[in-house]
Amino acid sequence: MVRRRADSLQLAVLALLADGPLHGYEVRRRLDLRLGAFRALSYGTLYPCLRQLQTAGWVEETTQARAAGTVAPRRTRVTYALTGPGRARLAQLLEEAGPDAWEDDAFGVRLALFARVAPRTRLRVLEGRRARLLERLEQLTHSIERAQAVVDAYALEAQRHGLDTVRREVDWLDGLIEAEERRPPAGPVAGGEHDPGQQVPGHHGERERP
Repeated sequence: MVRRRADSLQLAVLALLADGPLHGYEVRRRLDLRLGAFRALSYGTLYPCLRQLQTAGWVEETTQARAAGTVAPRRTRVTYALTGPGRARLAQLLEEAGPDAWEDDAFGVRLALFARVAPRTRLRVLEGRRARLLERLEQLTHSIERAQAVVDAYALEAQRHGLDTVRREVDWLDGLIEAEERRPPAGPVAGGEHDPGQQVPGHHGERERP
């Protein structure tokens, strides 16, 4: 779980830097703003991630020169920018649509970056997430059936609440999948670039619930 969260953070940082160089504070602020999965992100987590990206050659660090005409020395500010290999790595990561992209933390980040992702990849990720939740739905249903005779009413309601939460997400995913399937074919989306035709539907339809 920790490894997956670290990988998701690296993807999110690379995607932000694809828009242009940023200071560490601005990277954190935009992660908090755009990617709710990292609202509790600390600098103690962010800066090791940036160092790892630098070591890999995907991000480079520069210092901001003192403004012309400034008499008093000013604290040097470090700026982080995406490198050519970093942009290629971002494009590779955005096209990954396997099981790791369906997990809770990873899926939240990838959904927030869908405007940068090719339509066929968006659809694969959504369908994979739905399949994963249907597995979870089946497990929870069996768990409730077994627990009815041995747990108290409150514990049972807690399990039912979890089941209902998963069902609602499946319905929501159905709407997103249907919207993707109706979307007219579009050209490929280059790594780090936005799909100008990407619009999240305001109303989601429902499929028959299993």
